[in-house]
Amino acid sequence: MIIFILTVLAAAGCGQKKAEQFTALPFPDITLPAMIQSQQDAADYYAAHFWDSFLSPERDFPCDSVLVSGVRKSDLEQKYANWLNILDMVSLRNSEKAITKLYEKALACEMKDTSSNVFETFRALADKYMYDANSPMRNEEYYLHYAGRLASYEGISAEERAKYARHAEECALNRLGQKATDFRFTDNRGRVRNLYSVKADFTLLFFSNPGCEACLNIINMLKGEPKIAQMISAGHLAVVNMYIDEDLQGWLDYMPIYPEEWYNGFDAELVIRNEELYSVRAIPSLYLLDKEKRVILKDAPENKMMHYLVNL
Repeated sequence: MIIFILTVLAAAGCGQKKAEQFTALPFPDITLPAMIQSQQDAADYYAAHFWDSFLSPERDFPCDSVLVSGVRKSDLEQKYANWLNILDMVSLRNSEKAITKLYEKALACEMKDTSSNVFETFRALADKYMYDANSPMRNEEYYLHYAGRLASYEGISAEERAKYARHAEECALNRLGQKATDFRFTDNRGRVRNLYSVKADFTLLFFSNPGCEACLNIINMLKGEPKIAQMISAGHLAVVNMYIDEDLQGWLDYMPIYPEEWYNGFDAELVIRNEELYSVRAIPSLYLLDKEKRVILKDAPENKMMHYLVNL
């Protein structure tokens, strides 16, 4: 039996017991069936069944400003982060199924008891962890399935539905497995190029700004990794470092910071932002493309991107 190292605790529904007379419960344990032997099968099981006990229709525990179906909000938030880590271990198809299942179970709690805070709590957690541009766990592919459903959910205001529709539209740009949108750019020598003219087995598309500390950290990580330098020199990897704002002189002044072997370019016509070719909600933003310019990683946190690159 392979030991799957995870702290998995679980619990949902809101009952009539008064919170002031109630001791917070731990998140209910998930029991892995004995027949599951491989770590991958264990990850698939946990992804699919993580919330089964917590979101059981039989649960009847208090909800208030501190508790969600008897579990402290802070504990639930940690479990949600644990679950997102598990989703990264399974196929995209299985992660999408798990997200859909969570949404439907949380919605069932809302339908059963409109005073419940279960659905609203999970909505806030999805916004915070999957979508927020500063979340180290952000994943637009995951969030798309949540936002798409919320965009048509009559239980929230028309304004909120419109917000989720916009979010879903953003997340649908340049999805995993699709060919990234081509665009023109001007390099630091004044030559006009386009993304598809860059020839390499892999292309790292890096949206950055001069003077951005987080961007500089990524630049230094990329410059300091020997494997990446070898890939670039061998033509295996190309870095397209794009500036998509208006201070051209500031960008030119910053040029000594950028490696000469990169494609350092700017969007002279501001098409990428104005026509929303890419969802660049914060700088820096990293995409990894294959030889045919299909998206492998989208707006990936830098640690995830670096891990992927050094293991190519």
